[in-house]
Amino acid sequence: MGLPTALLLQIVDSGYNRKAWHGPNLRQSLRGVSAEDAAWRPAPDRHNIWEIAVHAAYWKYAVRRRLRGDPKGSFACDGSNWFVRPSSTHTREKAWLEDKRLLEREHQKLREAVAQARSRRIPLAHIYGVAFHDVYHAGQIRLLRRLRSGGVAD
Repeated sequence: MGLPTALLLQIVDSGYNRKAWHGPNLRQSLRGVSAEDAAWRPAPDRHNIWEIAVHAAYWKYAVRRRLRGDPKGSFACDGSNWFVRPSSTHTREKAWLEDKRLLEREHQKLREAVAQARSRRIPLAHIYGVAFHDVYHAGQIRLLRRLRSGGVAD
């Protein structure tokens, strides 16, 4: 017997946008982050907040694709897993806003796929895995924000 759809959706939302006992979720961790701060790297060849946000959107897409049996290759950005983001300060704020919207859209599409799937078809590891993935990266983002601000709590 599968889990109720409402519980599956609660799990999916728990790391992204539901109030949680453990602290900020992924969406909360991105609140107030400017494009400049999102593009900042703690060291060469290290991921930044922006890349982490698009990476999270990609994995929401990947889980949705697996749930629905959709073909690969339809993510909004070319490539897979990690994506280089715009470096031009001229277009940065608009592009950052668009990528935050991409993350939100991918979360909503994932929720729709979970709601439409039959419980017996849903690999539970994918559901709690995507929630854990969001929580993990929310923590990374909080750490990067703290490093960016010189270690001052935000």
